[in-house]
Amino acid sequence: MNTMIATTPFVDRMTAAGLPTIFIETFLYYYEQLVTGQTGYIAEEDIRPATEIPDAETFPKRLAQIGKRALSKTAVIKLNGGLGTSMGLEQAKSLLPVKEGYSFLDIIAQQAQLTNVPLLLMNSFSTEEDSLALLKKYQDLNDVLPHSFLQHKEPKVRQDNLQPVEWPENPELEWCPPGHGDIYTAMVTSGTLQGLLEKGYEYAFVSNADNLGAVVDLAILGYFVDNEIPFMMEVADRTEMDKKGGHLAERLDGQLILRESAQCPPEDTAAFQDINRHQYFNTNNLWFHLPTLYRQMSAHDNRLGLPIIRNSKTVDPRDPQSPPVYQLETAMGSAIAVFEGAQAIRVPRSRFAPVKTTEDLLAVRSDAYTLTEDFRIVPSGSRKMRQFNISLDNRYYKYVSDLEERFPHGVPSLAKNKSLIIEGDFSFGKGVVCQGDVHLRNESGRQIHIPDGKVLTGSLHYT
Repeated sequence: MNTMIATTPFVDRMTAAGLPTIFIETFLYYYEQLVTGQTGYIAEEDIRPATEIPDAETFPKRLAQIGKRALSKTAVIKLNGGLGTSMGLEQAKSLLPVKEGYSFLDIIAQQAQLTNVPLLLMNSFSTEEDSLALLKKYQDLNDVLPHSFLQHKEPKVRQDNLQPVEWPENPELEWCPPGHGDIYTAMVTSGTLQGLLEKGYEYAFVSNADNLGAVVDLAILGYFVDNEIPFMMEVADRTEMDKKGGHLAERLDGQLILRESAQCPPEDTAAFQDINRHQYFNTNNLWFHLPTLYRQMSAHDNRLGLPIIRNSKTVDPRDPQSPPVYQLETAMGSAIAVFEGAQAIRVPRSRFAPVKTTEDLLAVRSDAYTLTEDFRIVPSGSRKMRQFNISLDNRYYKYVSDLEERFPHGVPSLAKNKSLIIEGDFSFGKGVVCQGDVHLRNESGRQIHIPDGKVLTGSLHYT
């Protein structure tokens, strides 16, 4: 295939959509890799497990003082492009109320106000308007720069002919985001990177908007500054529930890398998911040294050259019979392989508390978690983060609307709960308490109502 001829429809389509030249050229860089048969796979034989990772829980107190002095040169960036469609949402997921009536974005904004750091959102076209409207009520936010910049979009590629897919039934589905690795390009095309540097900012802390554990930690910032690190990733201990997520590893030359599941050859799946072999997963909490990032981008045509992720999908993700497509993506954390001297640090699980499902939402809305005066979400009492298991029946509790319909008076008390398993359809009255291990099963064919003030413990089976 003549790559130049093949790329013309992509260039025409992206130019017509108003996408910047830098991004179009970046897309073509990855498209050429696709055409030449590159898969982006990272084979197990080409890497080794990462070991001897510095532990943030052992950092000396003096680092917090260094971090405090560096705070005035630090910005916070939140990835805020998701709509939460897996939870049945049709607006920015960060606008969902999670604690005491506050949304993710309310909590993030108040954290930023307290520390007086600039807050920047990387929004998608779908989340920009609503998110910025919410931020208007926070008059004390540092407004040294605009509060957002936009993630780009790119055409999906048909798998059969490697041309842009056409889907007249819903033309919006012809496009996809290029993965959160687009942050580096978007910071340049939006002027955000240059703007931060011109205002004297040297450091950025980047994380997902739905990760309530991702707050600026002064000791971690101090470590980053004191060691003059160009790029740093926070990793946490892998458990069985993390085995399908991206993990940290080393190339055979000792350079740290990130390997995502889509970059794992099928024959290496067992090794990829072996949490005893690859012990650390990427929390997507990252630290950038902004001047180094600017120099790296400038020296390489505004491209970091991140490894390609070739994601196989259908053009309509809800229709498995629709045409198969490739989405060409990159991962933000894979930049750890680009910067000489990049590091990873081990952090406690409390810095990774994403809300991805209604189970997560139920937990964080309950009294098992507390919102502190400095707007952090922490476990209540002596409970540790993620210490208990919640399993809700997907037939009745998958979407936020389902959850709110069945818990109209609020979430039961889970402060003394060890596990909560709900099978079947239940609705809950006011002031319900779950203690110890609770297993509810409803096979009656009708909804069962749990009355006000009911204390639940053990197994309850309704037929």
